[in-house]
Amino acid sequence: MPAYSEERIIRDPLWNTIRLDPTAVRIIDTAAFQRQRYIKQLGFAHLVYPGATHTRFDHAVGVYHLAVTALRRLEECGGVPDEFWQEAPLIPYAALLHDIGHYAFSHSLEELGSDMLPGDHEMVSARFFASPELQEALSALGEHAAQKIHALIQGRSENPFGGLVSGSLDLDKMDYLRRDARFCGVPYGEVDVDRLLQGLVILTDPETGAAGVGVYEKAVSALESLLFAKYQMFRNVYWHHGVRAAAALYKRIINDAVAAKILDAEELVGPTDEELLYETARRSQESDTEVGERLATRWLPALRSRRLPKRALEVTAAEMGDRVVEDWALSETPLKRGVEDDLAEEVGLEPGEVFIDFPAKRAMFQLSLLVERRSGQVERLGAGGLPGLIDLPRVAEGLYTTTRVLRVFTFERRTLDRDRVLERITRQG
Repeated sequence: MPAYSEERIIRDPLWNTIRLDPTAVRIIDTAAFQRQRYIKQLGFAHLVYPGATHTRFDHAVGVYHLAVTALRRLEECGGVPDEFWQEAPLIPYAALLHDIGHYAFSHSLEELGSDMLPGDHEMVSARFFASPELQEALSALGEHAAQKIHALIQGRSENPFGGLVSGSLDLDKMDYLRRDARFCGVPYGEVDVDRLLQGLVILTDPETGAAGVGVYEKAVSALESLLFAKYQMFRNVYWHHGVRAAAALYKRIINDAVAAKILDAEELVGPTDEELLYETARRSQESDTEVGERLATRWLPALRSRRLPKRALEVTAAEMGDRVVEDWALSETPLKRGVEDDLAEEVGLEPGEVFIDFPAKRAMFQLSLLVERRSGQVERLGAGGLPGLIDLPRVAEGLYTTTRVLRVFTFERRTLDRDRVLERITRQG
Protein backbone atom coordinates (compact mmCIF):
# COMPACT_ATOMS: atom_id res chain seq x y z
CA MET A 1 0.00 0.00 0.00
CA PRO A 2 1.39 3.46 -0.87
CA ALA A 3 2.48 5.83 1.88
CA TYR A 4 -0.02 8.48 2.95
CA SER A 5 1.26 11.52 4.76
CA GLU A 6 -0.76 14.44 3.42
CA GLU A 7 -4.40 15.39 3.45
CA ARG A 8 -6.44 15.44 0.27
CA ILE A 9 -9.08 17.95 -0.76
CA ILE A 10 -12.35 17.01 -2.46
CA ARG A 11 -14.73 19.53 -3.99
CA ASP A 12 -18.29 18.58 -3.11
CA PRO A 13 -21.45 20.15 -4.60
CA LEU A 14 -23.11 20.20 -1.18
CA TRP A 15 -20.39 21.05 1.34
CA ASN A 16 -17.87 22.72 -1.00
CA THR A 17 -14.36 21.92 0.26
CA ILE A 18 -13.93 18.63 2.13
CA ARG A 19 -10.53 17.93 3.66
CA LEU A 20 -9.56 14.29 4.10
CA ASP A 21 -6.85 13.33 6.57
CA PRO A 22 -4.28 10.66 5.57
CA THR A 23 -6.20 7.82 7.23
CA ALA A 24 -9.41 8.80 5.44
CA VAL A 25 -7.50 8.90 2.15
CA ARG A 26 -6.11 5.43 2.85
CA ILE A 27 -9.62 4.10 3.53
CA ILE A 28 -11.08 5.75 0.44
CA ASP A 29 -8.41 4.22 -1.79
CA THR A 30 -9.39 0.64 -0.86
CA ALA A 31 -11.33 -1.45 -3.36
CA ALA A 32 -14.16 -1.96 -0.84
CA PHE A 33 -14.71 1.79 -0.58
CA GLN A 34 -14.21 2.56 -4.27
CA ARG A 35 -17.02 0.08 -5.05
CA GLN A 36 -19.42 2.69 -3.67
CA ARG A 37 -18.74 4.90 -6.70
CA TYR A 38 -20.85 2.42 -8.66
CA ILE A 39 -23.75 2.01 -6.21
CA LYS A 40 -26.43 4.64 -6.80
CA GLN A 41 -27.54 6.37 -3.63
CA LEU A 42 -31.22 6.22 -4.57
CA GLY A 43 -31.46 2.94 -6.42
CA PHE A 44 -33.87 3.41 -9.31
CA ALA A 45 -34.89 7.01 -8.57
CA HIS A 46 -32.94 8.13 -11.66
CA LEU A 47 -35.69 6.56 -13.77
CA VAL A 48 -38.04 9.21 -12.36
CA TYR A 49 -35.58 11.99 -11.49
CA PRO A 50 -32.81 11.83 -14.14
CA GLY A 51 -30.36 13.80 -12.01
CA ALA A 52 -30.43 11.22 -9.21
CA THR A 53 -27.28 9.44 -10.34
CA HIS A 54 -25.22 10.39 -7.28
CA THR A 55 -23.63 7.52 -5.41
CA ARG A 56 -22.93 6.03 -2.00
CA PHE A 57 -19.35 7.28 -2.44
CA ASP A 58 -20.42 10.94 -2.57
CA HIS A 59 -22.70 10.52 0.42
CA ALA A 60 -20.12 8.70 2.55
CA VAL A 61 -17.55 11.44 2.03
CA GLY A 62 -20.20 14.04 2.94
CA VAL A 63 -21.05 12.27 6.20
CA TYR A 64 -17.34 12.08 7.06
CA HIS A 65 -17.14 15.86 6.59
CA LEU A 66 -20.13 16.43 8.88
CA ALA A 67 -18.59 14.16 11.54
CA VAL A 68 -15.35 16.15 11.53
CA THR A 69 -17.35 19.39 11.70
CA ALA A 70 -19.58 18.15 14.54
CA LEU A 71 -16.62 17.05 16.67
CA ARG A 72 -14.87 20.35 16.08
CA ARG A 73 -17.93 22.29 17.22
CA LEU A 74 -18.38 20.14 20.31
CA GLU A 75 -14.74 20.77 21.18
CA GLU A 76 -15.06 24.52 20.62
CA CYS A 77 -18.15 24.72 22.84
CA GLY A 78 -16.38 22.92 25.69
CA GLY A 79 -18.05 21.03 28.50
CA VAL A 80 -17.18 17.55 27.24
CA PRO A 81 -15.12 15.64 29.83
CA ASP A 82 -11.54 15.07 28.72
CA GLU A 83 -11.80 11.29 29.05
CA PHE A 84 -14.61 11.21 26.47
CA TRP A 85 -12.33 12.62 23.78
CA GLN A 86 -10.34 9.39 23.83
CA GLU A 87 -13.35 7.82 22.08
CA ALA A 88 -13.77 10.56 19.47
CA PRO A 89 -11.08 9.74 16.85
CA LEU A 90 -12.98 6.75 15.41
CA ILE A 91 -16.18 8.70 14.73
CA PRO A 92 -15.22 10.27 11.35
CA TYR A 93 -14.06 6.91 10.01
CA ALA A 94 -17.25 5.19 11.17
CA ALA A 95 -19.16 7.94 9.35
CA LEU A 96 -17.04 7.37 6.26
CA LEU A 97 -17.65 3.61 6.30
CA HIS A 98 -21.28 3.53 7.45
CA ASP A 99 -22.69 2.42 4.06
CA ILE A 100 -19.90 0.14 2.87
CA GLY A 101 -22.07 -2.99 3.03
CA HIS A 102 -24.85 -1.89 0.68
CA TYR A 103 -26.13 -4.25 -1.98
CA ALA A 104 -26.41 -3.15 -5.60
CA PHE A 105 -29.09 -0.47 -6.00
CA SER A 106 -28.89 0.29 -2.28
CA HIS A 107 -31.89 -0.64 -0.10
CA SER A 108 -34.06 -2.32 -2.76
CA LEU A 109 -32.88 -5.87 -2.10
CA GLU A 110 -33.34 -5.64 1.66
CA GLU A 111 -37.09 -6.19 1.20
CA LEU A 112 -36.50 -9.67 -0.20
CA GLY A 113 -37.21 -12.57 2.14
CA SER A 114 -34.49 -13.25 4.71
CA ASP A 115 -33.83 -16.67 3.14
CA MET A 116 -32.82 -14.90 -0.08
CA LEU A 117 -30.16 -12.66 1.48
CA PRO A 118 -26.96 -13.23 3.47
CA GLY A 119 -27.99 -10.34 5.76
CA ASP A 120 -28.92 -6.65 5.85
CA HIS A 121 -26.39 -4.07 4.68
CA GLU A 122 -25.01 -3.50 8.19
CA MET A 123 -24.36 -7.23 8.62
CA VAL A 124 -22.88 -7.54 5.14
CA SER A 125 -20.51 -4.67 5.92
CA ALA A 126 -18.71 -7.05 8.30
CA ARG A 127 -17.46 -8.95 5.25
CA PHE A 128 -15.92 -5.83 3.80
CA PHE A 129 -14.36 -4.94 7.15
CA ALA A 130 -12.64 -8.33 7.07
CA SER A 131 -10.79 -7.54 3.83
CA PRO A 132 -6.99 -7.37 4.37
CA GLU A 133 -6.76 -4.09 2.45
CA LEU A 134 -9.30 -2.32 4.66
CA GLN A 135 -7.83 -3.89 7.80
CA GLU A 136 -4.45 -2.45 6.84
CA ALA A 137 -5.97 0.97 6.15
CA LEU A 138 -7.52 0.96 9.64
CA SER A 139 -4.40 -0.33 11.39
CA ALA A 140 -3.15 3.20 12.11
CA LEU A 141 -6.20 3.69 14.37
CA GLY A 142 -5.07 1.07 16.86
CA GLU A 143 -5.92 -2.46 17.84
CA HIS A 144 -9.51 -3.63 17.24
CA ALA A 145 -10.33 -0.40 15.35
CA ALA A 146 -12.31 -2.28 12.70
CA GLN A 147 -14.49 -4.02 15.31
CA LYS A 148 -15.08 -0.77 17.18
CA ILE A 149 -16.04 1.07 14.00
CA HIS A 150 -18.39 -1.72 12.97
CA ALA A 151 -20.04 -1.58 16.42
CA LEU A 152 -20.53 2.18 16.00
CA ILE A 153 -22.21 1.65 12.63
CA GLN A 154 -24.54 -0.99 14.05
CA GLY A 155 -25.46 1.18 17.06
CA ARG A 156 -23.90 -1.30 19.51
CA SER A 157 -21.16 0.97 20.84
CA GLU A 158 -21.05 2.71 24.22
CA ASN A 159 -18.96 5.49 22.68
CA PRO A 160 -20.51 8.77 23.94
CA PHE A 161 -20.24 10.22 20.42
CA GLY A 162 -21.88 7.16 18.84
CA GLY A 163 -25.16 8.98 18.23
CA LEU A 164 -23.44 10.97 15.49
CA VAL A 165 -23.14 7.74 13.49
CA SER A 166 -26.27 5.82 14.47
CA GLY A 167 -29.21 7.46 16.21
CA SER A 168 -32.17 9.82 15.93
CA LEU A 169 -29.89 12.69 15.00
CA ASP A 170 -27.18 10.89 13.08
CA LEU A 171 -25.24 12.84 10.48
CA ASP A 172 -26.26 10.37 7.78
CA LYS A 173 -29.72 11.95 7.61
CA MET A 174 -28.35 15.50 7.47
CA ASP A 175 -26.33 14.66 4.37
CA TYR A 176 -28.64 12.37 2.44
CA LEU A 177 -31.75 14.54 2.74
CA ARG A 178 -29.99 17.59 1.33
CA ARG A 179 -27.92 15.64 -1.20
CA ASP A 180 -30.86 13.63 -2.52
CA ALA A 181 -32.99 16.75 -2.90
CA ARG A 182 -30.18 18.56 -4.72
CA PHE A 183 -29.61 15.81 -7.26
CA CYS A 184 -33.30 15.05 -7.77
CA GLY A 185 -33.89 18.74 -8.42
CA VAL A 186 -36.77 18.99 -5.93
CA PRO A 187 -37.40 21.88 -3.50
CA TYR A 188 -37.55 19.58 -0.48
CA GLY A 189 -34.95 18.09 1.83
CA GLU A 190 -33.80 21.39 3.31
CA VAL A 191 -32.47 20.82 6.82
CA ASP A 192 -31.06 23.51 9.12
CA VAL A 193 -27.79 21.61 9.42
CA ASP A 194 -25.83 24.50 10.88
CA ARG A 195 -28.39 25.02 13.64
CA LEU A 196 -28.43 21.31 14.44
CA LEU A 197 -24.65 21.11 14.64
CA GLN A 198 -24.52 24.22 16.82
CA GLY A 199 -27.14 22.67 19.11
CA LEU A 200 -25.27 19.40 19.70
CA VAL A 201 -24.17 18.58 23.23
CA ILE A 202 -22.98 15.51 25.13
CA LEU A 203 -25.51 14.77 27.89
CA THR A 204 -25.91 12.19 30.64
CA ASP A 205 -29.05 10.08 30.50
CA PRO A 206 -30.87 10.68 33.83
CA GLU A 207 -32.17 7.09 33.83
CA THR A 208 -29.10 5.07 32.86
CA GLY A 209 -26.23 7.43 33.68
CA ALA A 210 -24.74 6.81 30.22
CA ALA A 211 -23.37 9.72 28.21
CA GLY A 212 -24.60 10.32 24.68
CA VAL A 213 -25.31 12.84 21.95
CA GLY A 214 -28.20 15.20 22.58
CA VAL A 215 -29.37 18.71 21.75
CA TYR A 216 -30.17 21.91 23.56
CA GLU A 217 -33.89 22.69 23.62
CA LYS A 218 -33.33 25.69 21.34
CA ALA A 219 -32.23 23.29 18.56
CA VAL A 220 -35.48 21.29 18.58
CA SER A 221 -36.91 23.60 15.91
CA ALA A 222 -34.08 22.49 13.62
CA LEU A 223 -34.96 18.88 14.47
CA GLU A 224 -38.47 19.66 13.25
CA SER A 225 -37.00 20.83 9.93
CA LEU A 226 -35.32 17.43 9.60
CA LEU A 227 -38.61 15.63 10.27
CA PHE A 228 -40.54 17.62 7.67
CA ALA A 229 -37.73 17.34 5.12
CA LYS A 230 -37.74 13.57 5.56
CA TYR A 231 -41.53 13.46 5.16
CA GLN A 232 -41.37 15.47 1.93
CA MET A 233 -38.60 13.31 0.50
CA PHE A 234 -40.40 10.06 1.33
CA ARG A 235 -43.64 11.36 -0.12
CA ASN A 236 -42.19 12.79 -3.31
CA VAL A 237 -39.00 10.83 -4.00
CA TYR A 238 -38.20 7.69 -1.99
CA TRP A 239 -41.73 6.25 -2.18
CA HIS A 240 -42.75 7.83 -5.50
CA HIS A 241 -44.87 5.30 -7.40
CA GLY A 242 -42.40 5.13 -10.30
CA VAL A 243 -39.47 4.47 -7.97
CA ARG A 244 -41.42 1.78 -6.11
CA ALA A 245 -42.53 0.18 -9.40
CA ALA A 246 -38.94 -0.09 -10.64
CA ALA A 247 -37.78 -1.47 -7.30
CA ALA A 248 -40.62 -4.02 -7.29
CA LEU A 249 -39.62 -5.28 -10.74
CA TYR A 250 -35.94 -5.42 -9.76
CA LYS A 251 -36.74 -7.39 -6.58
CA ARG A 252 -38.84 -9.82 -8.60
CA ILE A 253 -35.99 -10.33 -11.08
CA ILE A 254 -33.41 -11.04 -8.38
CA ASN A 255 -35.82 -13.12 -6.26
CA ASP A 256 -36.71 -15.39 -9.17
CA ALA A 257 -33.09 -15.60 -10.36
CA VAL A 258 -32.00 -16.82 -6.92
CA ALA A 259 -34.99 -19.18 -6.55
CA ALA A 260 -34.20 -20.71 -9.97
CA LYS A 261 -30.49 -20.98 -9.06
CA ILE A 262 -29.53 -18.66 -11.89
CA LEU A 263 -27.83 -16.65 -9.14
CA ASP A 264 -26.61 -17.75 -5.73
CA ALA A 265 -27.66 -15.59 -2.77
CA GLU A 266 -24.03 -15.25 -1.71
CA GLU A 267 -23.26 -13.65 -5.08
CA LEU A 268 -25.45 -10.68 -4.18
CA VAL A 269 -22.67 -9.45 -1.87
CA GLY A 270 -20.06 -7.46 -3.76
CA PRO A 271 -21.35 -6.62 -7.25
CA THR A 272 -22.00 -3.03 -8.27
CA ASP A 273 -25.31 -1.95 -9.82
CA GLU A 274 -24.27 -2.65 -13.39
CA GLU A 275 -22.32 -5.80 -12.55
CA LEU A 276 -25.36 -7.43 -10.95
CA LEU A 277 -27.75 -6.52 -13.78
CA TYR A 278 -25.25 -7.64 -16.43
CA GLU A 279 -24.50 -10.96 -14.73
CA THR A 280 -28.19 -11.67 -14.16
CA ALA A 281 -28.92 -10.98 -17.83
CA ARG A 282 -25.99 -13.09 -19.05
CA ARG A 283 -26.90 -16.11 -16.96
CA SER A 284 -30.60 -15.78 -17.76
CA GLN A 285 -29.80 -15.89 -21.48
CA GLU A 286 -27.70 -19.02 -20.96
CA SER A 287 -30.33 -20.72 -18.80
CA ASP A 288 -32.64 -23.25 -20.43
CA THR A 289 -35.36 -22.68 -17.81
CA GLU A 290 -38.71 -20.94 -18.21
CA VAL A 291 -37.65 -18.43 -15.52
CA GLY A 292 -34.42 -17.66 -17.37
CA GLU A 293 -36.30 -17.01 -20.59
CA ARG A 294 -38.81 -14.73 -18.82
CA LEU A 295 -36.01 -12.73 -17.20
CA ALA A 296 -33.96 -12.45 -20.38
CA THR A 297 -36.74 -11.63 -22.83
CA ARG A 298 -39.36 -9.80 -20.77
CA TRP A 299 -38.47 -8.46 -17.32
CA LEU A 300 -34.84 -7.35 -17.69
CA PRO A 301 -35.46 -5.55 -21.01
CA ALA A 302 -38.48 -3.84 -19.43
CA LEU A 303 -36.36 -2.57 -16.52
CA ARG A 304 -33.55 -1.46 -18.82
CA SER A 305 -35.91 0.47 -21.11
CA ARG A 306 -38.08 1.87 -18.29
CA ARG A 307 -41.23 -0.03 -19.21
CA LEU A 308 -42.26 -0.14 -15.58
CA PRO A 309 -45.22 -1.94 -13.96
CA LYS A 310 -48.42 0.13 -13.86
CA ARG A 311 -50.51 1.09 -10.85
CA ALA A 312 -53.65 -1.04 -10.59
CA LEU A 313 -54.48 -0.09 -6.99
CA GLU A 314 -53.29 2.55 -4.52
CA VAL A 315 -54.39 2.95 -0.88
CA THR A 316 -52.62 4.96 1.83
CA ALA A 317 -52.15 3.53 5.31
CA ALA A 318 -54.35 6.35 6.61
CA GLU A 319 -57.21 5.27 4.31
CA MET A 320 -57.13 1.71 5.63
CA GLY A 321 -58.53 2.80 8.97
CA ASP A 322 -58.22 -0.01 11.50
CA ARG A 323 -57.02 -2.55 8.94
CA VAL A 324 -53.31 -3.44 8.73
CA VAL A 325 -51.34 -5.17 6.01
CA GLU A 326 -50.32 -8.73 6.91
CA ASP A 327 -46.66 -9.16 7.85
CA TRP A 328 -46.18 -11.76 5.12
CA ALA A 329 -47.04 -9.13 2.49
CA LEU A 330 -44.09 -6.90 3.45
CA SER A 331 -41.40 -9.03 1.82
CA GLU A 332 -41.10 -11.63 -0.93
CA THR A 333 -42.74 -14.54 0.89
CA PRO A 334 -44.34 -17.64 -0.73
CA LEU A 335 -47.75 -16.63 0.66
CA LYS A 336 -47.51 -13.17 -0.90
CA ARG A 337 -46.37 -14.65 -4.21
CA GLY A 338 -49.33 -17.02 -4.19
CA VAL A 339 -51.77 -14.13 -3.80
CA GLU A 340 -49.96 -12.15 -6.51
CA ASP A 341 -50.10 -15.06 -8.96
CA ASP A 342 -53.80 -15.63 -8.22
CA LEU A 343 -54.43 -11.97 -9.03
CA ALA A 344 -52.32 -12.28 -12.19
CA GLU A 345 -54.42 -15.21 -13.40
CA GLU A 346 -57.63 -13.28 -12.70
CA VAL A 347 -56.54 -10.35 -14.89
CA GLY A 348 -54.91 -12.39 -17.65
CA LEU A 349 -51.22 -11.90 -16.83
CA GLU A 350 -48.35 -14.34 -16.55
CA PRO A 351 -47.26 -15.61 -13.09
CA GLY A 352 -44.99 -13.10 -11.38
CA GLU A 353 -46.46 -10.10 -13.20
CA VAL A 354 -48.51 -8.70 -10.33
CA PHE A 355 -46.55 -6.92 -7.60
CA ILE A 356 -47.97 -6.12 -4.16
CA ASP A 357 -45.92 -3.26 -2.75
CA PHE A 358 -46.14 -1.88 0.77
CA PRO A 359 -42.94 -0.31 2.17
CA ALA A 360 -41.55 -2.49 4.95
CA LYS A 361 -40.18 0.49 6.88
CA ARG A 362 -42.48 0.66 9.91
CA ALA A 363 -41.66 4.20 11.01
CA MET A 364 -40.40 7.24 9.16
CA PHE A 365 -38.81 8.98 12.11
CA GLN A 366 -37.94 7.07 15.28
CA LEU A 367 -37.13 9.40 18.16
CA SER A 368 -35.01 8.67 21.19
CA LEU A 369 -32.92 11.73 21.91
CA LEU A 370 -31.59 13.48 25.01
CA VAL A 371 -32.65 17.13 25.32
CA GLU A 372 -31.28 19.72 27.72
CA ARG A 373 -34.24 21.93 28.62
CA ARG A 374 -33.85 25.64 29.17
CA SER A 375 -34.08 24.93 32.89
CA GLY A 376 -30.93 22.79 32.63
CA GLN A 377 -32.84 19.57 33.21
CA VAL A 378 -32.01 16.67 30.89
CA GLU A 379 -34.92 14.62 29.54
CA ARG A 380 -35.32 12.02 26.81
CA LEU A 381 -37.51 12.89 23.85
CA GLY A 382 -39.11 9.57 22.96
CA ALA A 383 -42.40 8.12 21.78
CA GLY A 384 -44.34 10.08 24.41
CA GLY A 385 -42.96 13.49 23.41
CA LEU A 386 -42.03 16.17 25.95
CA PRO A 387 -44.22 18.80 27.64
CA GLY A 388 -43.91 22.24 26.10
CA LEU A 389 -42.53 20.96 22.78
CA ILE A 390 -44.31 20.08 19.56
CA ASP A 391 -45.41 16.46 19.83
CA LEU A 392 -42.88 15.23 17.27
CA PRO A 393 -43.63 11.49 17.68
CA ARG A 394 -47.36 12.02 17.08
CA VAL A 395 -46.72 14.38 14.16
CA ALA A 396 -44.24 11.90 12.67
CA GLU A 397 -46.74 9.05 12.94
CA GLY A 398 -49.46 11.14 11.29
CA LEU A 399 -47.19 12.11 8.41
CA TYR A 400 -46.03 8.52 8.04
CA THR A 401 -49.51 7.06 7.61
CA THR A 402 -50.26 9.49 4.77
CA THR A 403 -46.95 8.72 3.08
CA ARG A 404 -46.91 4.91 3.33
CA VAL A 405 -48.96 3.62 0.42
CA LEU A 406 -50.14 0.12 -0.44
CA ARG A 407 -49.86 -0.29 -4.19
CA VAL A 408 -50.52 -3.18 -6.50
CA PHE A 409 -48.63 -2.94 -9.78
CA THR A 410 -49.32 -4.99 -12.91
CA PHE A 411 -46.80 -5.62 -15.68
CA GLU A 412 -49.41 -4.46 -18.20
CA ARG A 413 -52.18 -2.00 -17.43
CA ARG A 414 -55.05 -3.58 -15.53
CA THR A 415 -57.59 -2.60 -12.86
CA LEU A 416 -58.18 -4.43 -9.58
CA ASP A 417 -61.06 -4.32 -7.12
CA ARG A 418 -59.87 -2.52 -3.98
CA ASP A 419 -62.05 -4.35 -1.48
CA ARG A 420 -61.19 -7.80 -2.82
CA VAL A 421 -57.47 -7.10 -2.67
CA LEU A 422 -57.64 -5.63 0.84
CA GLU A 423 -59.65 -8.63 2.01
CA ARG A 424 -56.80 -10.92 0.94
CA ILE A 425 -53.80 -9.08 2.35
CA THR A 426 -55.05 -7.09 5.37
CA ARG A 427 -56.59 -7.88 8.75
CA GLN A 428 -58.24 -6.01 11.58
CA GLY A 429 -55.62 -4.13 13.62
